Amino acid sequence: MKAHVSSILLGVRDMDRAKQFYTEGLGWKVKQDYGISVFFESDGASPVGFYGREGLAGLAGTSPEGSGFSGLVLTYVVRSEARVDEVMAEAEKAGATILKPAGALPWGGYGGTFADPDGYIWSLGYSEQAQDQPYAE
Repeated sequence: MKAHVSSILLGVRDMDRAKQFYTEGLGWKVKQDYGISVFFESDGASPVGFYGREGLAGLAGTSPEGSGFSGLVLTYVVRSEARVDEVMAEAEKAGATILKPAGALPWGGYGGTFADPDGYIWSLGYSEQAQDQPYAE
């Protein structure tokens, strides 16, 4: 198996709320809306989509119940500290919970984290030291 993710599916409790957060709040564009699942334009990266939480858990053969830290963090790498701040502000305005405000990171970069309305954690980051980052923008 290669170190590659073909797509990322997030199980959401409220499809309409999730779509509103990402489209109106963060400016994502819907590529395909199947009703029970939604996929967004990916700009060449791994596609991100939503599926109803219970349905996705059923497909995976597990329980939809869960709480606390899942062990999953989605990262979004940008090209400036200012863009980190802008995205954090966009997310907060859209209803995200700021978990760690943007600031200097222990390893020398700059970033912050937020949770979307379903609790998925996004880590935003920037580092002038790394030239081969998988930049999102």
